[in-house]
Amino acid sequence: MGRWLEHTVTSNIDAPVERVWAVWSDLDAMPLWMSWIESVKTVEEETKILPDLTEWTLAANGFRFKWKARISERIDAQKLKWESVGGLPTKGAVRFYSEELNHTVVKLTVSYELPKVLAPLMEANILGGMVNKELQANLDRFRDLVESGYRTAI
Repeated sequence: MGRWLEHTVTSNIDAPVERVWAVWSDLDAMPLWMSWIESVKTVEEETKILPDLTEWTLAANGFRFKWKARISERIDAQKLKWESVGGLPTKGAVRFYSEELNHTVVKLTVSYELPKVLAPLMEANILGGMVNKELQANLDRFRDLVESGYRTAI
């Protein structure tokens, strides 16, 4: 077993919560704003067994990880929670807070088990700082995408 790390970042977005939720829900668009995420795909053939199952590919700094994640809780335009069901151990939640008619606060929390192969190479606090900075940059790119008027495919 490796060591679990957790990160929480927030962003203020000038858009109604329904629009923010719609852009977040567009899985095909995630690599546009999540720089370490190479792809996100819905696993159609397994959704009868595990609904809301997706396959993720992360590629960063010469490492590549794949895992499947299952949405464990969904409240439209409010909250989405997930956990991995294979591959890289990860879990997290994203919350959407409608502050005003055209303003939404997004709070993203991601937890993951530091792979054993990385443990001897990096101090957890150094890796944690890098990941926290990257998550905030991702969420800021998400904010920019929403505020730019991006139209979802869904």
